[in-house]
Amino acid sequence: MSKRLGWFLAGGLLVALLLAGVVSNFASSSPDGLDATARAGCTFNADDEITGGTCMLQQERAHQLEDSPLADYGIRGIENSFVSTLLAGTAGVLITFGVGAGLFWVARRRQDA
Repeated sequence: MSKRLGWFLAGGLLVALLLAGVVSNFASSSPDGLDATARAGCTFNADDEITGGTCMLQQERAHQLEDSPLADYGIRGIENSFVSTLLAGTAGVLITFGVGAGLFWVARRRQDA
């Protein structure tokens, strides 16, 4: 691997870590377009419970991985939400980078053979 490629990958990894670990803590918690569309047609009370109407949100079910360690953009067991999101984002980037690097390594070894 050339020195320039190594610096490029290191820089990309650093940017991804900063975005996932730090900047993601400042993302809006307001509902996005999909959430707004899913809520369209229903009425809600002060506790955000559906009180009437018909909407997609009534079909909502629990996710199969809702009890996983990295569920809901945080790490279960860490009370500080900033630190929890920072660590979950960092772990996600490192896991993704590791899997990608491993796949490229296997593909390269296969071409050399």
